[in-house]
Amino acid sequence: MQKAPARLIRRFPSPRPLVAGLAVAAASMGTAHATEGGLGRPVTGTSVLPNAGIVAPEPITVVNVGEIYLNGSIGGGRQVPVVGQTSIGIDAEIAFTLATIMKVWDTGPGAWNFASSFTLPYVWTQVGATFSAGRLQGRTEDRASNLFDITFTPVIAGYHFSQTAHMALSLNIWAPTGQYDKNALANPSLNNWTFIPQVAFTKLMPEHGLEFDAVAGIQFYTRNNATDYQNAPLFTLDAMVLKRFANGFGAGIVAGTTQQLGDDSGPTADRLNGFRGHDWALGPIVTYDTKVGAKSKLSLGLRWVPTVASKNRIDSTKTFMGTATLVF
Repeated sequence: MQKAPARLIRRFPSPRPLVAGLAVAAASMGTAHATEGGLGRPVTGTSVLPNAGIVAPEPITVVNVGEIYLNGSIGGGRQVPVVGQTSIGIDAEIAFTLATIMKVWDTGPGAWNFASSFTLPYVWTQVGATFSAGRLQGRTEDRASNLFDITFTPVIAGYHFSQTAHMALSLNIWAPTGQYDKNALANPSLNNWTFIPQVAFTKLMPEHGLEFDAVAGIQFYTRNNATDYQNAPLFTLDAMVLKRFANGFGAGIVAGTTQQLGDDSGPTADRLNGFRGHDWALGPIVTYDTKVGAKSKLSLGLRWVPTVASKNRIDSTKTFMGTATLVF
């Protein structure tokens, strides 16, 4: 690719852009049991944010606080692998609070810009399941509330094709830092490392006040040694079309999917023929942008992304996400 002139990447449509890697904070969350529990790291429809593909061309700091809530189930007597056993259905209520700090480095003029980020998540989860055999019998419920697995992105590399087309590449890493008990139904950890190569793209259409954003990634899990469960890779894709208005408000639509790329493995997964799953989500988003002082910017967002189709994954019509982002 040709190197873009400095003047090309120093001019952006107002308001001042956010940073691509903020999608890292929302890209991948999960229940207490990876795809063992029917969800995994991703909450479909939450990884894409406004300006998802833009790494700002000047050094800035970004602080983001996000909240993700979902309440769903896998019902109909469907068997679900969880805590090393097989349950007859599962239902879960989950609330995540995510605090992310991101630094865009001063890499000077050019087509490429770079950033790094760190996210500290807190989770509250309540899980219920019915067991007919094994160490758990009958209807069982459990609740957990604690720090979740941390995630960090050493390098986010942004490329500016033009003033209106941008791309960002990153490798997001989840570490199993949360508490984990193999005998607990609800856990504030997935008890595995997760590596997520990701690409984000943003296309701005300022003449129409429109913006298109998309985020795609593949999630690679290490084995949960406590339950001997290996999750297959997951492909995720979220996209958004947003209309911005002169008063700072915006409105749009978000669509997303999570597709399992192979069969899970391990004693429990083998009994369920690999427990391969997928889901689709679709819903509205509203945003508001305003200046704070002379140079800072505050961006707020609220979305509802209910499940519209799913197999072997948590089906939730109550999936909400709110974000507050300060750029300075």
